[in-house]
Amino acid sequence: MKVILKETVETLGKAGDIIKVADGYARNFLIPKGLAAEANVRNIKALDHDKQNIVRKAEKERKRHESLAASLAGVICTISRRVGEQDKLFGSVTAKDIEESLLAQDITIDRKTLVLDEPIKAIGEFPIVVKLGAGVTAEIKVNVIPEQA
Repeated sequence: MKVILKETVETLGKAGDIIKVADGYARNFLIPKGLAAEANVRNIKALDHDKQNIVRKAEKERKRHESLAASLAGVICTISRRVGEQDKLFGSVTAKDIEESLLAQDITIDRKTLVLDEPIKAIGEFPIVVKLGAGVTAEIKVNVIPEQA
């Protein structure tokens, strides 16, 4: 089934693209979530009319993400944890912990955008990549320190 993407879907394409997907994927996921519309004659004509709006919306979103990335450039997130012998952490530092620490600094970032290959289990400073969308990424530093008794 051919569909027109209303919004950018990372695995499929950008908003305004006409793509071919499986019928079930289109009917059960893309169309009900408002991510796509069936590519019939009427919708294609409407797409031509709405392309300018889609481009403006994407550009506005990209600029918002870039400004957020610029504001995140110098952010250092400090998290204290209990440590045992040889500076090993009890537990680990996860994306949720980083999100909570950023909220304490009045920075709202969804933990799903934080790219952590695995939880942090050591003391030190770690660079963490934040995927903001539209191909824009930022990097923050997470400083894990021992908790003072």
